[in-house]
Amino acid sequence: MSRKPKIGLALGSGGARGWCHLGVLSVLDEMGCAADIITGSSMGALVGAAEAGGQRGPLHEWALGLTRGGFLRLVDITVGRGGLVAGREIANVLGEWGLDCDISELERTFLAVATDLRTGREVWLREGALLPAVRASVSLPGLFAPQLIGDRWLMDGGLTNPVPISAARALGADVVIAVNPNSKPPGRVWVPERGEDIWDGIAERMGGMLPEMFRGAEPTVEQDIPGPHGAEVLNASIDILTEYLRRTRLAVDPADVMIDVDLSDMSAMSFYDAERAIAAGREAARACVDDIRAVLERKG
Repeated sequence: MSRKPKIGLALGSGGARGWCHLGVLSVLDEMGCAADIITGSSMGALVGAAEAGGQRGPLHEWALGLTRGGFLRLVDITVGRGGLVAGREIANVLGEWGLDCDISELERTFLAVATDLRTGREVWLREGALLPAVRASVSLPGLFAPQLIGDRWLMDGGLTNPVPISAARALGADVVIAVNPNSKPPGRVWVPERGEDIWDGIAERMGGMLPEMFRGAEPTVEQDIPGPHGAEVLNASIDILTEYLRRTRLAVDPADVMIDVDLSDMSAMSFYDAERAIAAGREAARACVDDIRAVLERKG
């Protein structure tokens, strides 16, 4: 008699684009395909922690109700700690739903990926307090201050393992379904941001102290093309590096099913645009339903 294969879910980094994980999870629910093992980098760690703790529903509703003003109220400005935002309030959202707990107390196996600032090495957080682990994994360089856990300053897991397939396999997954929120059309990484910019709101919170590098450049004289501001350059640079890393790691350790979600025209800072990201996640996951069923049948 064949046994049911252990399903691992590897949720990738991507800032606000990571809300797409909620859409993917809703499709997996429709399939009756619950993950036994969940690993996450950055935003994938936040959503993954809620899923592993049985609190995805409240997170889903909270994300849909999040406005620009609501997000800015979560931005706890800090100075001199290695980032503009302390990040305590964002991680503490999970605590409101009873997830201020130890990782071992979650309903399902969970691991958050972070990066050691001193050594540059990947760190797997699978024991100890959940909230600091998630806070460490979402520490986007330049925005969120690093998180101290033990004697290590930790930052964004996407810098070393943007889609943590290897971690899911190491925890015993027979089948790994991976989600990449950063899929892009060939030849495109940066798209000029349009409309109200979240950095303007952060500048207001800082009383005008935000460096000029984070403000948009004026269009060139020759062409009416808006220039990137410093945050866009930083985000695009991270996207370029993590995409190269993701492809390199994928060549060595591919997922059984990779769900690529194209949100290239959505800013990684648009945390108040969850509905759009969730819909994109659903669409991408539905396109992979037959592949998922085929893999589960073969492995089972």
